[in-house]
Amino acid sequence: MSNSVFQSVILQLKEVSNRIFGVMDSDGCVVSCTDASYIGERWTDAVQKIAVSGESMVTFGQKTFKMIQGGSNYFEYAVFCGGDDETARAYCSMAYIALNDAKIFYEEKHDRGTFVKNIIMDNILPGDIYIRAKELHFATDAPRAVFLVRQVSHGDVSAVDVLSGLFPDKLQDFVLSINESDIAVVKQLSGAPGEGELERIATSIEDTLRNELFVKTVIGIGTVAEHLRELADSYKEAQTAIDVGKVFDTEKTIIHYENLGIGRLIYQLPTTLCEIFLFEVFKKSAIDALDQETLFTINKFFENNLNVSETSRKLFVHRNTLVYRLEKIRKLTGLDLRQFDHAIVFKVALMVRKYLSSREPR
Repeated sequence: MSNSVFQSVILQLKEVSNRIFGVMDSDGCVVSCTDASYIGERWTDAVQKIAVSGESMVTFGQKTFKMIQGGSNYFEYAVFCGGDDETARAYCSMAYIALNDAKIFYEEKHDRGTFVKNIIMDNILPGDIYIRAKELHFATDAPRAVFLVRQVSHGDVSAVDVLSGLFPDKLQDFVLSINESDIAVVKQLSGAPGEGELERIATSIEDTLRNELFVKTVIGIGTVAEHLRELADSYKEAQTAIDVGKVFDTEKTIIHYENLGIGRLIYQLPTTLCEIFLFEVFKKSAIDALDQETLFTINKFFENNLNVSETSRKLFVHRNTLVYRLEKIRKLTGLDLRQFDHAIVFKVALMVRKYLSSREPR
């Protein structure tokens, strides 16, 4: 915190009254004052009394003090006004409001976490990113990964503090509260992430919140941002990963944007186009006519790469029984799932149907 910020406010207060106004730090050193002769003096006896006062005003040495708290409510500064009468208390209260607001504004302006949050939320102009990064001595070209942690069912306010402990490097890693349920984690990487590295980080986040707070989460991972200006895109990708995963990968709790596959394309299609596809290409009524057992068989067939023998083994049915079921599907839909092209059309149709179902009002 720059003492010049306090001094500029203090000098304005001097015009309000002929009383002495000033600011003392937690060591008792006067860092700013309308009477320059006080600057640099140490009032250690006053510190002890102020430290136990909480939010109350205290008088000491014919001066009235009020604590200015820092993060975690610790004693960081104290504003003081000359005198111990009611007028001094009123002036001290007024000075406290002005100086505390100035402190908050300064810290937000110069806080790296606020800067990163403004980037991912698109609250800063691209040209200003370079200027602010230079002011904050922030590396612009370092690779960074964005994880969007969404708490399921209920959000725990302690989740941000827990994750801050998991990522203690406050100069490179940032844990940002987005809303009651969402937390964004921006982690700087030492280089190109190795295979599975991002998923391992996400798993660590998931396990930590589950074990310490009993909170279930869904985590979306964006592509690695090679530049600060790309963080907003990576954050949006993490959001998309969660939204698409909610439709097509309901069992997954960690979804990487790069692994969404065709689901990402379908999710971005207009519903009218999807309905036309089902109606004209696939015959929508044919899909609706398939029972749950048949759909389960189809999904197993896809999971086993259209291998009849392997699928029948996994389903604990005779090979001929599976062939009979596939033939029945062919007669009903006109698509033979044993043919690759037909299987692709069927797979896409199932995903489109699932997407349309997710868009229906509940």
